[in-house]
Amino acid sequence: MAEAYIVTTARTAGGRRNGALAGWHPADMGGEVINALIDRSGIDPAAVDDVIVGCVTQAGEQAFAFGRNCVMASNLPQSVPAVTIDRQCGSSQQAVQFAAQAVMSGTQDVVIAMGVESMTRVPMFSNVKFHMQEGLGEGPFSDRIAERFGTRDFSQFKGAEMIAHKYGFDRETLDRFALESHHRAAQAAEAGAFDAEIVPLAIEGGLHTRDEGIRADATLDSIGSVRLLEEGGMITAANASQICDGAAGVLVVGEAALKKHGLTPVARIVNLTVTAGDPVIMLEEPIAGTRRALERAGMKIDDIDLYEVNEAFAPIPLAWLKELNADPAKLNVNGGAIALGHPLGASGAKLMTTLVHALHASGRKYGLQTMCEGGGIANVTIVEAL
Repeated sequence: MAEAYIVTTARTAGGRRNGALAGWHPADMGGEVINALIDRSGIDPAAVDDVIVGCVTQAGEQAFAFGRNCVMASNLPQSVPAVTIDRQCGSSQQAVQFAAQAVMSGTQDVVIAMGVESMTRVPMFSNVKFHMQEGLGEGPFSDRIAERFGTRDFSQFKGAEMIAHKYGFDRETLDRFALESHHRAAQAAEAGAFDAEIVPLAIEGGLHTRDEGIRADATLDSIGSVRLLEEGGMITAANASQICDGAAGVLVVGEAALKKHGLTPVARIVNLTVTAGDPVIMLEEPIAGTRRALERAGMKIDDIDLYEVNEAFAPIPLAWLKELNADPAKLNVNGGAIALGHPLGASGAKLMTTLVHALHASGRKYGLQTMCEGGGIANVTIVEAL
Protein backbone atom coordinates (compact mmCIF):
# COMPACT_ATOMS: atom_id res chain seq x y z
CA MET A 1 0.00 0.00 0.00
CA ALA A 2 1.18 3.53 -0.74
CA GLU A 3 2.58 5.59 2.13
CA ALA A 4 1.68 9.03 3.48
CA TYR A 5 4.34 11.28 4.97
CA ILE A 6 4.37 14.41 7.10
CA VAL A 7 6.90 16.89 5.76
CA THR A 8 6.47 19.73 8.22
CA THR A 9 4.12 21.02 10.90
CA ALA A 10 3.28 24.40 12.41
CA ARG A 11 1.04 25.93 15.03
CA THR A 12 0.35 29.24 16.63
CA ALA A 13 0.90 29.64 20.34
CA GLY A 14 -2.45 29.41 22.10
CA GLY A 15 -4.28 32.56 23.10
CA ARG A 16 -6.61 32.75 26.09
CA ARG A 17 -10.17 33.97 25.67
CA ASN A 18 -10.05 37.73 25.02
CA GLY A 19 -6.28 37.40 25.20
CA ALA A 20 -3.32 37.90 22.89
CA LEU A 21 -4.97 36.58 19.71
CA ALA A 22 -8.36 38.24 20.16
CA GLY A 23 -7.44 40.79 17.49
CA TRP A 24 -6.72 38.13 14.86
CA HIS A 25 -9.41 37.21 12.36
CA PRO A 26 -9.51 33.38 12.27
CA ALA A 27 -9.04 33.25 8.49
CA ASP A 28 -5.86 35.29 8.87
CA MET A 29 -4.58 32.93 11.58
CA GLY A 30 -5.18 30.06 9.19
CA GLY A 31 -3.42 31.93 6.42
CA GLU A 32 -0.34 32.44 8.57
CA VAL A 33 -0.11 28.72 9.34
CA ILE A 34 -0.43 27.89 5.64
CA ASN A 35 2.36 30.35 4.83
CA ALA A 36 4.57 28.80 7.53
CA LEU A 37 4.06 25.30 6.13
CA ILE A 38 5.01 26.45 2.65
CA ASP A 39 8.03 28.41 3.88
CA ARG A 40 9.30 25.63 6.14
CA SER A 41 8.97 22.95 3.47
CA GLY A 42 10.21 25.06 0.56
CA ILE A 43 7.60 23.52 -1.73
CA ASP A 44 6.13 25.43 -4.67
CA PRO A 45 2.80 26.83 -3.39
CA ALA A 46 1.14 25.90 -6.69
CA ALA A 47 1.93 22.22 -5.99
CA VAL A 48 -0.64 22.05 -3.19
CA ASP A 49 -3.61 19.99 -4.40
CA ASP A 50 -6.01 20.78 -1.57
CA VAL A 51 -6.36 22.33 1.87
CA ILE A 52 -8.57 20.57 4.44
CA VAL A 53 -9.53 22.78 7.37
CA GLY A 54 -11.09 21.56 10.60
CA CYS A 55 -13.35 24.02 12.40
CA VAL A 56 -16.08 23.27 14.92
CA THR A 57 -18.04 26.50 15.29
CA GLN A 58 -18.73 27.39 11.69
CA ALA A 59 -20.51 30.69 12.21
CA GLY A 60 -19.72 34.37 11.89
CA GLU A 61 -16.08 34.85 10.95
CA GLN A 62 -15.68 31.07 10.62
CA ALA A 63 -18.55 30.66 8.17
CA PHE A 64 -19.03 30.85 4.40
CA ALA A 65 -16.52 28.32 3.04
CA PHE A 66 -14.14 29.08 5.87
CA GLY A 67 -11.37 26.78 4.59
CA ARG A 68 -11.35 28.63 1.29
CA ASN A 69 -11.14 31.92 3.19
CA CYS A 70 -7.99 30.67 4.93
CA VAL A 71 -6.47 29.99 1.51
CA MET A 72 -7.48 33.44 0.28
CA ALA A 73 -5.81 34.95 3.37
CA SER A 74 -2.58 33.08 2.61
CA ASN A 75 0.12 33.29 -0.06
CA LEU A 76 -1.24 30.27 -1.91
CA PRO A 77 -2.40 30.92 -5.47
CA GLN A 78 -6.15 31.19 -5.96
CA SER A 79 -6.04 27.92 -7.90
CA VAL A 80 -5.69 25.93 -4.64
CA PRO A 81 -9.05 24.62 -3.41
CA ALA A 82 -10.10 24.06 0.19
CA VAL A 83 -12.83 22.46 2.26
CA THR A 84 -14.04 22.85 5.84
CA ILE A 85 -14.87 19.80 7.96
CA ASP A 86 -16.38 19.23 11.39
CA ARG A 87 -15.69 16.12 13.42
CA GLN A 88 -15.99 18.17 16.58
CA CYS A 89 -12.77 18.25 18.64
CA GLY A 90 -11.14 15.82 16.22
CA SER A 91 -11.79 17.99 13.16
CA SER A 92 -8.18 18.72 12.24
CA GLN A 93 -7.01 15.25 13.25
CA GLN A 94 -9.58 14.02 10.75
CA ALA A 95 -8.18 16.57 8.29
CA VAL A 96 -4.80 14.86 8.67
CA GLN A 97 -6.41 11.47 8.12
CA PHE A 98 -8.34 12.64 5.05
CA ALA A 99 -5.12 14.15 3.67
CA ALA A 100 -3.27 10.89 4.26
CA GLN A 101 -6.03 8.91 2.59
CA ALA A 102 -5.90 11.25 -0.42
CA VAL A 103 -2.19 10.77 -1.01
CA MET A 104 -2.29 7.06 -0.20
CA SER A 105 -5.01 6.59 -2.81
CA GLY A 106 -2.98 8.47 -5.39
CA THR A 107 -5.76 10.93 -6.13
CA GLN A 108 -3.68 13.81 -4.72
CA ASP A 109 0.01 14.31 -4.01
CA VAL A 110 0.33 17.32 -1.69
CA VAL A 111 -2.34 18.25 0.87
CA ILE A 112 -2.36 20.71 3.73
CA ALA A 113 -4.35 19.45 6.72
CA MET A 114 -5.08 22.04 9.36
CA GLY A 115 -7.52 23.52 11.82
CA VAL A 116 -8.48 26.95 13.08
CA GLU A 117 -10.65 28.11 15.96
CA SER A 118 -11.07 31.55 17.47
CA MET A 119 -13.11 30.81 20.56
CA THR A 120 -12.98 34.49 21.48
CA ARG A 121 -14.44 35.86 18.25
CA VAL A 122 -16.72 32.90 17.50
CA PRO A 123 -17.82 31.57 20.91
CA MET A 124 -18.52 27.88 21.44
CA PHE A 125 -22.13 26.91 20.62
CA SER A 126 -22.83 30.27 18.97
CA ASN A 127 -23.88 28.49 15.77
CA VAL A 128 -26.53 26.53 17.72
CA LYS A 129 -27.70 29.35 19.98
CA PHE A 130 -28.44 31.68 17.07
CA HIS A 131 -30.95 29.28 15.55
CA MET A 132 -32.56 28.55 18.90
CA GLN A 133 -32.87 32.23 19.76
CA GLU A 134 -34.40 32.95 16.37
CA GLY A 135 -36.85 30.09 16.78
CA LEU A 136 -35.44 28.27 13.77
CA GLY A 137 -36.16 24.65 14.55
CA GLU A 138 -35.71 22.48 17.62
CA GLY A 139 -31.94 22.26 17.74
CA PRO A 140 -29.59 19.53 16.54
CA PHE A 141 -31.28 16.59 18.32
CA SER A 142 -34.59 15.48 16.83
CA ASP A 143 -37.44 13.68 18.56
CA ARG A 144 -36.27 10.45 16.93
CA ILE A 145 -32.79 10.81 18.46
CA ALA A 146 -34.25 11.71 21.86
CA GLU A 147 -36.51 8.66 21.76
CA ARG A 148 -33.68 6.32 20.78
CA PHE A 149 -31.24 7.47 23.48
CA GLY A 150 -33.66 8.62 26.16
CA THR A 151 -32.33 12.17 26.24
CA ARG A 152 -31.77 15.35 24.29
CA ASP A 153 -29.08 16.48 26.70
CA PHE A 154 -25.92 15.19 25.01
CA SER A 155 -23.41 17.04 27.18
CA GLN A 156 -19.64 16.62 27.19
CA PHE A 157 -19.56 18.09 30.69
CA LYS A 158 -21.96 15.42 31.93
CA GLY A 159 -20.05 12.78 30.01
CA ALA A 160 -16.84 13.80 31.78
CA GLU A 161 -18.58 13.52 35.16
CA MET A 162 -19.91 10.09 34.21
CA ILE A 163 -16.42 8.90 33.27
CA ALA A 164 -14.92 10.22 36.52
CA HIS A 165 -17.47 8.21 38.49
CA LYS A 166 -17.27 5.11 36.28
CA TYR A 167 -13.48 4.83 36.62
CA GLY A 168 -13.36 5.72 40.31
CA PHE A 169 -11.60 9.09 40.20
CA ASP A 170 -12.06 11.72 42.89
CA ARG A 171 -11.69 15.51 42.67
CA GLU A 172 -8.15 15.49 44.06
CA THR A 173 -6.99 12.96 41.44
CA LEU A 174 -8.36 15.17 38.67
CA ASP A 175 -6.79 18.28 40.18
CA ARG A 176 -3.40 16.60 40.56
CA PHE A 177 -3.50 15.60 36.90
CA ALA A 178 -4.30 19.19 35.96
CA LEU A 179 -1.41 20.46 38.06
CA GLU A 180 0.97 18.05 36.34
CA SER A 181 -0.21 19.33 32.96
CA HIS A 182 0.74 22.90 33.93
CA HIS A 183 4.09 21.81 35.36
CA ARG A 184 5.02 19.82 32.25
CA ALA A 185 3.92 22.64 29.93
CA ALA A 186 5.82 25.25 31.92
CA GLN A 187 8.98 23.15 31.91
CA ALA A 188 8.65 22.49 28.18
CA ALA A 189 8.12 26.17 27.39
CA GLU A 190 11.05 27.21 29.56
CA ALA A 191 13.29 24.64 27.85
CA GLY A 192 12.28 25.89 24.38
CA ALA A 193 10.52 22.65 23.47
CA PHE A 194 7.80 24.51 21.57
CA ASP A 195 10.00 27.07 19.81
CA ALA A 196 10.35 25.19 16.53
CA GLU A 197 6.61 24.44 16.40
CA ILE A 198 5.30 27.93 16.82
CA VAL A 199 4.43 30.44 14.11
CA PRO A 200 4.94 33.92 15.64
CA LEU A 201 1.93 36.20 15.22
CA ALA A 202 2.20 39.97 15.45
CA ILE A 203 0.31 41.46 18.39
CA GLU A 204 0.36 44.80 20.09
CA GLY A 205 3.78 45.19 21.65
CA GLY A 206 5.56 42.44 19.74
CA LEU A 207 5.06 38.81 18.71
CA HIS A 208 2.90 36.12 20.30
CA THR A 209 5.17 33.09 20.75
CA ARG A 210 4.20 31.54 24.10
CA ASP A 211 1.08 29.58 24.99
CA GLU A 212 -0.88 32.00 27.10
CA GLY A 213 -2.72 29.51 29.30
CA ILE A 214 0.31 27.96 31.05
CA ARG A 215 0.29 28.68 34.77
CA ALA A 216 3.80 28.01 36.01
CA ASP A 217 2.78 29.08 39.52
CA ALA A 218 -0.21 26.73 39.76
CA THR A 219 -0.57 24.77 42.99
CA LEU A 220 -2.92 22.04 44.12
CA ASP A 221 -4.57 24.58 46.42
CA SER A 222 -5.14 27.11 43.64
CA ILE A 223 -6.57 24.46 41.33
CA GLY A 224 -8.66 23.03 44.14
CA SER A 225 -10.17 26.41 44.93
CA VAL A 226 -11.92 26.66 41.55
CA ARG A 227 -15.67 26.15 41.86
CA LEU A 228 -17.40 23.07 40.51
CA LEU A 229 -19.25 23.34 37.22
CA GLU A 230 -22.05 21.19 38.63
CA GLU A 231 -23.11 20.81 42.25
CA GLY A 232 -21.98 17.45 43.58
CA GLY A 233 -19.64 16.92 40.62
CA MET A 234 -15.87 16.88 40.19
CA ILE A 235 -15.27 18.83 36.96
CA THR A 236 -14.08 22.43 37.19
CA ALA A 237 -12.64 24.92 34.75
CA ALA A 238 -9.23 24.11 36.25
CA ASN A 239 -9.27 20.37 35.55
CA ALA A 240 -10.77 20.80 32.08
CA SER A 241 -9.25 22.16 28.88
CA GLN A 242 -8.92 25.90 28.48
CA ILE A 243 -10.90 27.91 25.96
CA CYS A 244 -8.30 28.88 23.38
CA ASP A 245 -7.70 30.73 20.12
CA GLY A 246 -5.28 29.16 17.68
CA ALA A 247 -4.44 27.44 14.42
CA ALA A 248 -2.24 24.51 13.43
CA GLY A 249 -1.36 22.60 10.29
CA VAL A 250 0.47 19.63 8.79
CA LEU A 251 1.82 19.19 5.25
CA VAL A 252 1.05 15.66 4.05
CA VAL A 253 2.53 14.21 0.86
CA GLY A 254 2.89 10.93 -0.99
CA GLU A 255 6.05 9.17 -2.12
CA ALA A 256 5.97 10.68 -5.61
CA ALA A 257 5.81 14.20 -4.18
CA LEU A 258 8.82 13.54 -1.94
CA LYS A 259 10.94 12.76 -4.98
CA LYS A 260 9.46 15.35 -7.31
CA HIS A 261 9.87 18.26 -4.89
CA GLY A 262 13.01 17.09 -3.07
CA LEU A 263 11.25 16.97 0.31
CA THR A 264 12.50 15.33 3.49
CA PRO A 265 9.75 13.74 5.62
CA VAL A 266 9.70 14.07 9.41
CA ALA A 267 7.18 11.27 9.98
CA ARG A 268 5.36 8.41 8.29
CA ILE A 269 1.69 7.80 9.01
CA VAL A 270 1.35 4.23 10.25
CA ASN A 271 -2.35 3.90 11.03
CA LEU A 272 -5.56 5.87 10.63
CA THR A 273 -8.53 4.86 12.74
CA VAL A 274 -11.88 6.38 13.62
CA THR A 275 -14.51 4.69 15.80
CA ALA A 276 -17.77 5.60 17.50
CA GLY A 277 -19.56 4.42 20.64
CA ASP A 278 -22.01 5.61 23.28
CA PRO A 279 -23.06 9.21 22.50
CA VAL A 280 -24.28 9.82 26.06
CA ILE A 281 -21.15 9.08 28.11
CA MET A 282 -19.52 10.23 24.87
CA LEU A 283 -15.89 10.82 25.80
CA GLU A 284 -14.47 7.36 26.55
CA GLU A 285 -14.33 6.23 22.91
CA PRO A 286 -10.53 6.88 22.62
CA ILE A 287 -10.10 3.68 24.65
CA ALA A 288 -11.89 1.48 22.10
CA GLY A 289 -10.40 3.47 19.22
CA THR A 290 -6.86 2.95 20.50
CA ARG A 291 -7.40 -0.78 20.89
CA ARG A 292 -8.61 -1.03 17.31
CA ALA A 293 -5.76 1.11 15.97
CA LEU A 294 -3.13 -0.98 17.74
CA GLU A 295 -4.71 -4.20 16.49
CA ARG A 296 -4.81 -2.93 12.91
CA ALA A 297 -1.20 -1.80 13.12
CA GLY A 298 -0.07 -5.08 14.65
CA MET A 299 1.27 -3.22 17.68
CA LYS A 300 0.89 -3.21 21.45
CA ILE A 301 0.64 -0.17 23.70
CA ASP A 302 4.20 -0.81 24.90
CA ASP A 303 5.43 -0.36 21.31
CA ILE A 304 4.33 3.27 21.41
CA ASP A 305 6.97 5.69 22.69
CA LEU A 306 4.82 8.79 23.25
CA TYR A 307 1.07 9.39 23.54
CA GLU A 308 -0.92 12.57 22.96
CA VAL A 309 -4.37 12.10 24.47
CA ASN A 310 -6.37 15.31 24.40
CA GLU A 311 -7.04 16.70 27.86
CA ALA A 312 -10.59 17.82 27.14
CA PHE A 313 -11.31 16.93 30.77
CA ALA A 314 -8.90 15.27 33.21
CA PRO A 315 -10.92 12.01 33.50
CA ILE A 316 -10.45 11.27 29.79
CA PRO A 317 -6.67 10.67 29.65
CA LEU A 318 -6.79 9.16 33.15
CA ALA A 319 -9.40 6.58 32.09
CA TRP A 320 -7.41 5.92 28.90
CA LEU A 321 -4.25 5.26 30.92
CA LYS A 322 -6.08 2.98 33.34
CA GLU A 323 -7.90 0.86 30.75
CA LEU A 324 -4.93 0.45 28.43
CA ASN A 325 -2.40 -0.05 31.23
CA ALA A 326 -0.32 2.63 29.55
CA ASP A 327 2.76 4.35 30.95
CA PRO A 328 1.92 7.80 32.45
CA ALA A 329 5.49 8.94 31.78
CA LYS A 330 4.81 8.74 28.03
CA LEU A 331 1.57 10.72 28.16
CA ASN A 332 1.42 14.37 27.09
CA VAL A 333 5.05 14.84 28.06
CA ASN A 334 4.94 18.58 27.30
CA GLY A 335 1.60 19.16 28.99
CA GLY A 336 -1.82 19.08 27.43
CA ALA A 337 -4.95 21.10 26.79
CA ILE A 338 -5.55 21.79 30.49
CA ALA A 339 -2.46 24.01 30.38
CA LEU A 340 -1.95 24.72 26.69
CA GLY A 341 -5.56 25.23 25.64
CA HIS A 342 -7.98 23.40 23.37
CA PRO A 343 -8.81 25.44 20.26
CA LEU A 344 -11.47 22.89 19.26
CA GLY A 345 -11.11 22.39 15.49
CA ALA A 346 -7.40 23.20 15.58
CA SER A 347 -6.46 20.79 18.36
CA GLY A 348 -5.94 17.70 16.22
CA ALA A 349 -3.25 19.32 14.07
CA LYS A 350 -1.88 21.07 17.15
CA LEU A 351 -1.37 17.78 19.00
CA MET A 352 0.15 16.16 15.91
CA THR A 353 2.59 19.05 15.63
CA THR A 354 3.66 18.67 19.25
CA LEU A 355 3.85 14.88 19.00
CA VAL A 356 6.11 14.86 15.94
CA HIS A 357 8.42 17.46 17.47
CA ALA A 358 8.54 15.60 20.81
CA LEU A 359 9.44 12.31 19.08
CA HIS A 360 12.34 13.97 17.27
CA ALA A 361 13.50 15.85 20.36
CA SER A 362 13.62 12.65 22.41
CA GLY A 363 14.98 10.41 19.68
CA ARG A 364 11.95 8.15 19.90
CA LYS A 365 10.13 6.35 17.11
CA TYR A 366 6.39 5.76 17.46
CA GLY A 367 3.71 8.18 18.59
CA LEU A 368 -0.04 7.79 19.06
CA GLN A 369 -2.56 10.61 19.09
CA THR A 370 -6.22 10.34 20.06
CA MET A 371 -9.16 12.66 20.66
CA CYS A 372 -12.52 12.29 22.33
CA GLU A 373 -15.21 13.94 20.23
CA GLY A 374 -18.82 15.00 20.44
CA GLY A 375 -21.29 12.26 19.62
CA GLY A 376 -19.11 9.50 21.06
CA ILE A 377 -16.53 9.48 18.25
CA ALA A 378 -12.74 9.12 18.48
CA ASN A 379 -9.87 9.50 16.04
CA VAL A 380 -6.60 7.63 16.54
CA THR A 381 -3.48 8.25 14.46
CA ILE A 382 -0.18 6.39 14.83
CA VAL A 383 2.98 7.91 13.33
CA GLU A 384 6.62 6.90 13.00
CA ALA A 385 9.26 9.60 13.33
CA LEU A 386 11.81 9.61 10.50
